[in-house]
Amino acid sequence: MATDEVFMDIPQVQNMAKSFKGFGDVLDAIAKAMEAISASLKATAWLSLGATYAAAQYIDRIKPNVTKAANKMRELSGDLESAIRSYRDGDNSGSRRFC
Repeated sequence: MATDEVFMDIPQVQNMAKSFKGFGDVLDAIAKAMEAISASLKATAWLSLGATYAAAQYIDRIKPNVTKAANKMRELSGDLESAIRSYRDGDNSGSRRFC
């Protein structure tokens, strides 16, 4: 009878969690830049007779998706960190049962 064994390469998973957090931070910076670009396009809309306002509206439609993706990346990072903690705690608490 084969037993199921769970193994986690903890340093590798920690690197993945850091990467996801980094992706989230980058996407947040992009969202903030998009907000600034949108504001400047709206401010100069009177010069272009509304053409830049249309570009600003386009950016405003994309920005929520970028923000949502940033939040998802941070959530994934947290989930990985939680999995690492559960793996460590489960290993420690389970080993005490067999002493």
